[in-house]
Amino acid sequence: MPHTPESAAISCSSCKACCCQLEVILMAGDDAVPARYIVEDDWGAETLRRRDDGWCAALDRQTMLCTIYAQRPWVCREYQEGDYDCLVQRKLIPILTLR
Repeated sequence: MPHTPESAAISCSSCKACCCQLEVILMAGDDAVPARYIVEDDWGAETLRRRDDGWCAALDRQTMLCTIYAQRPWVCREYQEGDYDCLVQRKLIPILTLR
């Protein structure tokens, strides 16, 4: 997907984890994800556990960085910074208040 001027300034290292409120369904090959972060949803699929406020349980709330980055699921690895969905999520979350 082509990057727009808006997406050019976006970096996962400065994003404040906008995508970490999305539901993440685990796929085949996501066996490196620590078991303490895995739950089963109402339909029997394994997902990343989320806290009561909707944020991913693997997110460090002080730094807003992933604590399992090297072991993150495929969906998280494939999520593209600056693409259409990323830009939509950034607009839905008040990023500046998350510091």
